[in-house]
Parts: sequence; C-alpha cells; structure tokens
Amino acid sequence: MELKLGDVQTTALIPLAVKASETMRKKPRIKDPKAVEIIRTLNIDTKQYDKFMSHEGVVARTIMLDRQLKAIIRKAPDTVVVNVGAGFDDRFRRMDNGKISWFDLDLPDAIAARRKAFPERERVTMIAGNALEESWCAQVSEALVGRSSKPVFIAEGLFMYLTLDEIRTFLEILKRNFPNGGTLIAEQNGKFMQKNEKHHDTVKNTNAHFRSGTDSAQEIADLTDGIRLTEEHSFNEEMRKYSLRAKLFALLLPKMNDRWATFTW
Repeated sequence: MELKLGDVQTTALIPLAVKASETMRKKPRIKDPKAVEIIRTLNIDTKQYDKFMSHEGVVARTIMLDRQLKAIIRKAPDTVVVNVGAGFDDRFRRMDNGKISWFDLDLPDAIAARRKAFPERERVTMIAGNALEESWCAQVSEALVGRSSKPVFIAEGLFMYLTLDEIRTFLEILKRNFPNGGTLIAEQNGKFMQKNEKHHDTVKNTNAHFRSGTDSAQEIADLTDGIRLTEEHSFNEEMRKYSLRAKLFALLLPKMNDRWATFTW
C-alpha cells in the first residue's frame, strides 16, 4: 500500500505503530489486529513513531476513550458516532454492538489511504472532507433521523494541530448543524507542550506542528456560547498504573500530558 499523506495526516502513523506493537506483546493492554496488518503491509520502520512516552500515552488514551464510549453506547445502543480525524483508527470494531452508526471523517488524502486499508462495512461510512467546513454534516444529520440518542463526536489527536480560532469554527459547526445537542470528546494538549514541541518524542519526527494548547479545557468551552465542559481527565490517570517511569512523569510533570475533555451542548 502506497501512502501519500500530508504533514499532519502523517501523525496518524504514531498511534498506528503503537497499537500494532502493543497488540503483538505477550500481554497486550489493547488489541488492534488491523493496526498490525496495516503496519506489515506498509513495511515501514516504526521506531521513530513508537517511543516510550508516546507508546504509553496512546495506550492510555485508547483505554480511556474506549471505556467512556462503551458506557455511552450501553445507555444509548443506537448512538451515531463521528470519528473526526479518523486516520487509521479502528475503534468501530471494538465498539460495535450491531446497532450503532459510525462515520470516519478525515481529509481526502487520509481517507484515500484509509480506503485502501479498510473494507466497506455495514453501518460505517467514510467521509472525505474538512472538519472545518460544513459539507460533511448532512450525511450525519440524515443518520440521526428517527433516533432518540444524541450524536457523539470524538477528536483524537486533532485539536493540537488546529488554532483556537479553527477550534471555535468547528464548535460552531457542531452547534449549528446539530441543534438538538450532542457530545464532543476531544483530546487536549497543554501550552507547555505546544511551546516545546521539539521535545515531543515522536511528533518531532514528522513535519507537523502544534498550533494550540490549553491549561484547562474550559478555555475551549469559552470559545463559543452554549458549549459546556462536563469532565476532563489527564492521560496520567491511566498511564501511572503501568510503570514507575509513568508514575514519576505524572508526579513531576502533571501538566505535560494530554487530557480527554468532554463537552456537551
């Protein structure tokens, strides 16, 4: 499979490499056989994308988001989920209950690569589009017809590559096109890491740049009226369970790690 990805889209190789190597461990904390298959097909050297802190961070964020999303789906089995900036993520496989509808949204080059890796699946739609433009919303709105549950939008590894103005645009698109409400679960990074991106153990090996950061996700909620921050959890909460190094990182550099933040409107 030949890859032609933009600078930011190339960062999708980081979680892909981590999920593949973790899956192949004797006691994997997460299992993603599709990631293993894609990495083997690409036949690329993943060392630059799979360093200790990024590895532990991706594992932690995957466990945390999977847990939260499964809880939502248990309460609302017909949930419509939109994976914004999907990359090579295969979360649908882990979440599928036979009733959910799922959309994988990403830029055209990323979706073109994704289509080579993923077969067409029932209740899964791939959309080539820009999250900052409204053209993708109609397909999701159509899927919501007749459902009582509100849509869930997940943004993993996305907001740090957007400016705060672009994030505001995205939030306003959600409010305008889904006026009956919804939930957004978005990864946040800190201002310190934004300023010190050259020290990030894997992103520094790409041409991508962090374009925003927050000390609290309330800064995101404050970007536009009607967005409420309901919870925020540092990846440290999960990472520190598995190694002394991660425990020390959480203790000494608590604001360095990314967080999951949940917003509603």
